[in-house]
Amino acid sequence: MMKLIGNFKDLTKNKDIKKVSINFFYLFILNISNFLLPLITFPYLVSKLGIEKFGLLAFATSIISYFLIFTDYGFNLTATRQISIHREDKDKLNEIVSAIYVIKLLLVLVSVVILGILVGVVPKFHEYYPIYLFTFGTVIGQSLFPIWFFQGIEKMGFISTLNIVAKVIFTVCIFAFVKTESDFFLVPIFNSLGYITIGIVSVFVLIRKYKIRFKKLKTDVIISYLKDSWHLFISNISVTLYTTAVITILGFFTNNTLVGYYSVADKIIQILRGLIAPLSQALFPFLAKEAHNDKNKVLNINRKILRYGSFIFLPLCIGIYIFAPEILYLILKKESMEAVKILRIFSIIPFLIFLATVFALFTMIVFNKNREYSRIIISAGLINIVLSFIFIPMFHHIGAAVCVLVIELYVTASYVYYTQNNEMKLL
Repeated sequence: MMKLIGNFKDLTKNKDIKKVSINFFYLFILNISNFLLPLITFPYLVSKLGIEKFGLLAFATSIISYFLIFTDYGFNLTATRQISIHREDKDKLNEIVSAIYVIKLLLVLVSVVILGILVGVVPKFHEYYPIYLFTFGTVIGQSLFPIWFFQGIEKMGFISTLNIVAKVIFTVCIFAFVKTESDFFLVPIFNSLGYITIGIVSVFVLIRKYKIRFKKLKTDVIISYLKDSWHLFISNISVTLYTTAVITILGFFTNNTLVGYYSVADKIIQILRGLIAPLSQALFPFLAKEAHNDKNKVLNINRKILRYGSFIFLPLCIGIYIFAPEILYLILKKESMEAVKILRIFSIIPFLIFLATVFALFTMIVFNKNREYSRIIISAGLINIVLSFIFIPMFHHIGAAVCVLVIELYVTASYVYYTQNNEMKLL
């Protein structure tokens, strides 16, 4: 214990580590709010809307998630890395920001056209088409919000504060206005308004405080940014094929009620996933910068993260498995063995996500192994689609949960195998 404290004191004397620690603190506070506020609103929404309408909203969110991935295009990683490397070059920063906003605008316009066709042609979407349109506001808000810029310059205090304020307002609106099942359409409206407001304010700060100026760029420059993010874009699409796609396929083969039970368990895991987010968002820019200078330093940091993080996430996963009935009773206000089965299948996933963050994001992507990372993710997405169309029609929500667990095990094992055999050993 004394040795651990001594190591911590030595680390805090380092200026870069102090910066990472400050950013981690801001992001930790943000993600605590992301943990606590959904923990408050989530059971409330289930009780007021009912499991069927909750399932409908989850299905609509799964559809809009494809557009979120499409418009992000991998920039949350590639642009963060570019901003981090060129943070002292004002002209280059203007170029990066301008190129990314031009690309995002084009991608949003394409998304609007595709969504319009879906709600106009596909009966399942047409029945509740306003829900999909209201939920699409999150795509507009996320496209405006330059989290990649603030992560790149390692200034997370502003966006953390802005996010917390928006989420508190969203939570207040939910309790103030959502009273019955018929109010379900208000949930995506409030959520989208929050995203759009954050996006507009952050762009204003980008221009006023950081003096970013949008500039006209040649087509070949814009294409170069598209090419730089291509592999991560394909990877993100593939991640969607083994996460969100499961809910989509489940929705088509079953009903909103079963989607609701699945989504309740999945939502718990997504909330816990937020515990990893501040670590990844704070450390990634720092590790990306250090990787250019000292490979061994980055690997040593990752080994320590792996060691200490395992002591946190393994007991957490065991606790989820043991107390799954109690956790779900608090949310649903009734016993549901179907939801308990799903949550117990999911219980090891937070630990797998932690391992994937260290081996993939902090190691493979930091050392620019985008192509190799992409291959693993693409293969996982394709395997999951095959498994989903076999197991979901047969076993419904249980089959969906098993598919997700199998693929999470596959991608984590693949990351570990690649790093261990390509001079990036962490074990």
